[in-house]
Amino acid sequence: MIHDNLKINDKGNLAFANCDTTTLAKKYGTPLMVMDEDRVRSHIRTYKNAMEKSFGAKAMPLYASKALCFKGMYKIAKEEGIGIDVVSSGEIYTAVLAGFPMEKAFFHGNNKTDQDIKYAINSKVGFFVADNIEELDAIDNYAKIANIKQKVLLRLTPGIDPDTHKAVCTGNIDSKFGQAIGTNQADFITTYALSKKNIELKGFHCHIGSQIFDCQPFIDAADIMLNFIAEIDKKYGYMAEYLNLGGGFGVRYTKDNPQIDYEQNIIKISDHIKELCKKYDIKMPIILMEPGRSLVADAGITLYTVGSVKEIPGFKNYVSIDGGMTDNPRYALYQSPYTVLVANKASKKADYKCTIAGRCCESGDLIQEDVTITKPQRGDVLAVLVTGAYNYAMSSNYNKIPRPPIVMVSNGKDSLAVRRETIEDLARLDV
Repeated sequence: MIHDNLKINDKGNLAFANCDTTTLAKKYGTPLMVMDEDRVRSHIRTYKNAMEKSFGAKAMPLYASKALCFKGMYKIAKEEGIGIDVVSSGEIYTAVLAGFPMEKAFFHGNNKTDQDIKYAINSKVGFFVADNIEELDAIDNYAKIANIKQKVLLRLTPGIDPDTHKAVCTGNIDSKFGQAIGTNQADFITTYALSKKNIELKGFHCHIGSQIFDCQPFIDAADIMLNFIAEIDKKYGYMAEYLNLGGGFGVRYTKDNPQIDYEQNIIKISDHIKELCKKYDIKMPIILMEPGRSLVADAGITLYTVGSVKEIPGFKNYVSIDGGMTDNPRYALYQSPYTVLVANKASKKADYKCTIAGRCCESGDLIQEDVTITKPQRGDVLAVLVTGAYNYAMSSNYNKIPRPPIVMVSNGKDSLAVRRETIEDLARLDV
């Protein structure tokens, strides 16, 4: 198995976090998303402990909510003592409902509306990660109305290409996010932020991309960001208190992906940053990182029920399931690789080459093409592994299909975290 929370039990079924997946499928129905709470907490503690040890007690991971957002995740983040990265009023609202301490929330986004900014300030969001001049003007205005001085980080683009999928590469100069260091726009927005009476500039942020397996791009980004910080200090006498290096560490979706030691990567980045701070003779900023995928991806799986097995002689075989691009659009968007197996036949030989097809009226509604699994039949339970990140978060109601529930498992026990949508829910907003 690609991760140690996956096993074959004595019944020959797939067990996930010590729970029989076929039992879960029978109890809750399918499609079903299952999250291993203990694994999420373990990943959080790895980041938190490594960062505090390497960068100092004030360093902190921020959970990137966009990977998977529901109240249970914010409760875990609160209990584990980390911050959060939010990107919308909806994520802020969910965090507030969960009782998360909003002073540890960082609000991202390249086009925050006036309504978003006002709502975030009223919700007492700790930090804005500002993207552009217009946003700074709006923050300054609403902070004045609220009679506060709003803490802000500036999002900068260091011009790093981490050799990842174009759709998840965010650090290039021509990115839609942030202000480029290489074009002097970063310099300008820094002085502009410093001129605002109702903004307290606390530092800088960058994010270079996602699903990155090598720590070198993060080291390269740190080079550029710390050089910029040192230059700004020389020019304007402003020393950044915070440096947020973003997220992006990769996750093992298949056996072809390497296993990343997150702790060792953090130590390597820390060693390099300490050397740079000595070189530039500056105090090391408080370091923040924003893991999302690497906290939740391998803590999740999705279970489906097989409907049909269609064989087209001389061409290909299709195995159709009761979910698809509505609960997992990543293959349709990015051709993302996944590991797939038949949960109730997990101990049997995998020798059947097929394409896993969803139920939507869309030819591109596929989960994987040309994968080899045990030959299934109608009623079997199909498991798609490592679906904790950007699956439920990106789900939709295309074809008026309800979203699946989320079940949390911990210490071998299961509990419902998000209920299954009903067809009544789908028409609830209609007038």
